[in-house]
Amino acid sequence: QVQLVESGGGLVQAGGSLRLSCAASGRTFSMYAFGWFRQAPGKEREFVAAIRRSGGSTYYADSVKGRFTISRDNAKNTVYLQMNSLKPEDTAVYYCAASIRPLGINYYWAGEYRYWGQGTQVTVSS
Repeated sequence: QVQLVESGGGLVQAGGSLRLSCAASGRTFSMYAFGWFRQAPGKEREFVAAIRRSGGSTYYADSVKGRFTISRDNAKNTVYLQMNSLKPEDTAVYYCAASIRPLGINYYWAGEYRYWGQGTQVTVSS
């Protein structure tokens, strides 16, 4: 089992940047694949980015491709989401999620991830 704690959210102007962190407990961090999801008010939770156990493969939603970067530091048990060129439509609660299973073709599906953090608010002003 792993526990996830997100941090780094906040208020930023359009065009700005934020880096979200997801700290994971436990000694088996490297065995997990991770994803970032977000949920805006009145909308369903949506996939943002994912990274495989090895960190060698990453995946992004079309809406964030080229602006966001997911990475992991196994030595620090932490996953990051670097968000650049932020837009007002990026405003949402961002969630970190972990899967003990290797990511398959459904890496974008929330059901692939068993463990979730509590979320961190990101607000982008225009």
